[in-house]
Amino acid sequence: MQTTVKNLSETKVQLTIKVGASELAAAEQVALTKLGKKLKVAGFREGKVPASVVAKNVDPGALQEQTLDDALSRAVAEAFLNEKLQALDRPSVEVKAYVPRESLEFTAEVEVMPAVELGDYKKLKVSVEKVVVSDDEIDEIIERMRQGFASKESAKRAAKDGDEVVIDFVGKKDDVAFDGGTATDYSLTLGSHQFIPGFEEGIVGHKVGDKFDLDLEFPKDYHAKELAGAKVVFSVTLKEVKEVKLPEVNDEFAAKAGPFTSVDELKADIQREIASQKEREAGEKLKDQLVEQLVSVSKVPAPEILVNDQMQSIERDFSQNLLYQGLTLDSYITSKDFKDEADWREKEVKPAAVRRVEAALVLGELSKVEKITATNEELEAHIDLYKQQYANNKEVLKQFEQPEVRRDIANRLLTEKTVDRLVELNSVSK
Repeated sequence: MQTTVKNLSETKVQLTIKVGASELAAAEQVALTKLGKKLKVAGFREGKVPASVVAKNVDPGALQEQTLDDALSRAVAEAFLNEKLQALDRPSVEVKAYVPRESLEFTAEVEVMPAVELGDYKKLKVSVEKVVVSDDEIDEIIERMRQGFASKESAKRAAKDGDEVVIDFVGKKDDVAFDGGTATDYSLTLGSHQFIPGFEEGIVGHKVGDKFDLDLEFPKDYHAKELAGAKVVFSVTLKEVKEVKLPEVNDEFAAKAGPFTSVDELKADIQREIASQKEREAGEKLKDQLVEQLVSVSKVPAPEILVNDQMQSIERDFSQNLLYQGLTLDSYITSKDFKDEADWREKEVKPAAVRRVEAALVLGELSKVEKITATNEELEAHIDLYKQQYANNKEVLKQFEQPEVRRDIANRLLTEKTVDRLVELNSVSK
């Protein structure tokens, strides 16, 4: 067998493969074995017919077709193995010449795993943000805790900012109720800015039993395109007013919040938690910066097939996240001023997909150069952590026994270890 390699691009190759008589003879024997499994010949059990007998009884056209198929499959596999090329898809094969039992010439074209040229990965320069926790951040957490411990008492006076009210409301656009604009017994804290501008402010000053209309206008950048900038009327019924009484921040409050004997202890604990969170975030940001720099100093071609796979993954995850937020892809595309879905894919999704592919390839190459591996013990420990997270979900736990899931976790572990090694190899300034 003779193979000639032609690079069509940095990620695509075309192999011209010539197969001789000996390889075709071997392929014919494989074809006879396959065809003989279903051949019925008097005096022989099904599947036990000798190849010489199969050759005399099988349809010549079927034999020729099966021989060609087997010859192509074997030659493609051997050629890519010999040339040390990793195909990323099923090769596109085109037969150029075929003389049964004598010769076969064909081309096989496919995207392959590209060669990655690493830059100097030991001289990357990044800086980690200094972690600072302000008094305002601590006070914000304490304020949330006060809200959690707040008491609520019915008030007979008019509603004011900070009160919790219970309301019924119907929102109409052009005298027609719109989706999501109607609710009964809805609890709302005035001043929380949950609703569009003017709604909560319009309730202030009203008393229980009041029925009133609020003439409002949705913001022009509102996520629901059909309501953006629209003039609407909310018919509101105020059913209850509750005065929210916040507890004083004292040692008694601290004791309720946790195992603390003073406000100072509580604040110190909050400070440590915020600092710890910021340090984790800074660490992740540092890793991202190092990987980005490594990609920028390396030569990393991104195969189209891998980019397309990542684009599909990004689109799927992004649409799901929008759904959780009660948004649609159309509303997002409009809010970001993209022309349409195609424009969004080209300008936002594709660049993100390319970055993912480049990062994966460059880290894969770094793991080889640095001889980074993940042991079975490390893999099992990693899987155990996942199992602990989903201990109460039997269906999810079953998935951890599937080979493809375990491979995915192993790849993630290897990536994590490679990034950690990248951090070790580079000096980090603060």
